[in-house]
Amino acid sequence: MTRGMTDPLERIAAALDRLAPPPPASDDATAHPAYVWRDGALIAARAFAPLPLDLLIRVDKQKAALGENLRRLAAGSAAQDVLLWGARGTGKSALVKAAIGAVQGEGGDVALVEVTALDALPRLFAALAPVPRAFALFLDDLGFDAPAEARILRSLLEGGAEARPGNVRLLVTANRRHLVPRDIEEQSSAINPRDSIDDQLALADRFGLSLGFHALDQDGYCAIVAGYAARFDLPFDAAEAINWATRRGSRSGRVAWQYVTELAGRAGRSLG
Repeated sequence: MTRGMTDPLERIAAALDRLAPPPPASDDATAHPAYVWRDGALIAARAFAPLPLDLLIRVDKQKAALGENLRRLAAGSAAQDVLLWGARGTGKSALVKAAIGAVQGEGGDVALVEVTALDALPRLFAALAPVPRAFALFLDDLGFDAPAEARILRSLLEGGAEARPGNVRLLVTANRRHLVPRDIEEQSSAINPRDSIDDQLALADRFGLSLGFHALDQDGYCAIVAGYAARFDLPFDAAEAINWATRRGSRSGRVAWQYVTELAGRAGRSLG
């Protein structure tokens, strides 16, 4: 009787297994400059084309610090996990990609791996640990919806059972240095306000290298536009560039790039 009841369920389960697509096969972890971690597999990025490092201006200290850290990682020396924090659109993500590209151009064997979910990290760590290559895991625009998520990352960064292997370091961008929003931590540690402050700092303190990015003034914004325009031989009007930023409510490297993209489009040119 029991067998007759379970056989149809087993047949249904088997049929569903046959219909489900097989997990993707990972690409060669030693062959490509950049990857994305998707559905449990390491997939080569279709087009890794970072900006030249010299196009990123007004962030010279950040460039120098991140570049040196990545060179150490590529050489197998001790290197830090990195938090890049600050105002939106100020070049954090662009610098990560550009610095990786620059170190690769110097012959450094370090690959970028873009990761979109924290719970994927332990499995990714296990996949990358035996590979004879350095990897910079890129978590862009990181934020948390619950305190437990922040504690998971803290454990992965330092002291947990699933701590990341020696050939892997994390590069995390965020719009704020204190990654954990105040209201979330206050809900979890309301008994003692000091506990809330300490918990907010605890995650940021796990990063050995913390690089701040700050909002641009008008001169800085125009300098970035001028640099992009000169690189692509595009004439521009400073007043129009400022008006472009004003209408978007932001002066940033991202807005400057969008304006230069508009100039290139008007001229029938490509920036690729």
